Amino acid sequence: MPDDPINLQRAEAHAPLAQSAPRSTLLHEFHTILEPLTLTDHFPTPQPLEVELGCGDGSFLIEWARRNPGRNLLGVERLLGRIRKPDKVGRRLGLTNISLVRIEISYFLEYLLPAASTDALHVYFPDPWPKVKHRKYRLINDRFPALARRALKPGGIVHLRTDHVEYFAQMLAVFRADKSFTEMEPPAELTEVTTDFEREFNAKGIPTNRASWRL
Repeated sequence: MPDDPINLQRAEAHAPLAQSAPRSTLLHEFHTILEPLTLTDHFPTPQPLEVELGCGDGSFLIEWARRNPGRNLLGVERLLGRIRKPDKVGRRLGLTNISLVRIEISYFLEYLLPAASTDALHVYFPDPWPKVKHRKYRLINDRFPALARRALKPGGIVHLRTDHVEYFAQMLAVFRADKSFTEMEPPAELTEVTTDFEREFNAKGIPTNRASWRL
């Protein structure tokens, strides 16, 4: 499938056959942020769970969910202006395997994502915080592999992408330092699904750096 921006008519024609009545919103309303999520509140069908940390406008999340109706996709995003788009598009497509949460990503990963609940974590083009004094704010830091290890099921995978060469080197370093993870080739069916940001970078000649790590 060509890596063009999501076309609603094309996506609707290929949407999963198993659909339910349209939901009023895919955006989860928290009753508490002091206890882990109850995943049955998010998805009508128990299925393998994948989580995108920083789903942005949902360009990857929507397409990956559409292609994989047998997986549940949870998108996490802090900015309301961004998360409104996957909410709108996901409902229009009748996708029942998507849920969205609006919250700070690091807090979600550490306190709200249930332990050993997740088959894959996707982190694509996180803010690189390029200034040296700001690098402490990067999502992929020395603590991240331990948080990912807690969230993932045995055999779970972390998929990473960035256009920032120095940040990519940091990503590789922190995962290579954690012997619980084994580096693997990103699956071809995954790399062919690109984000809007990625297409923009690639069109300017900026390559995507990718890595995947299996627990």
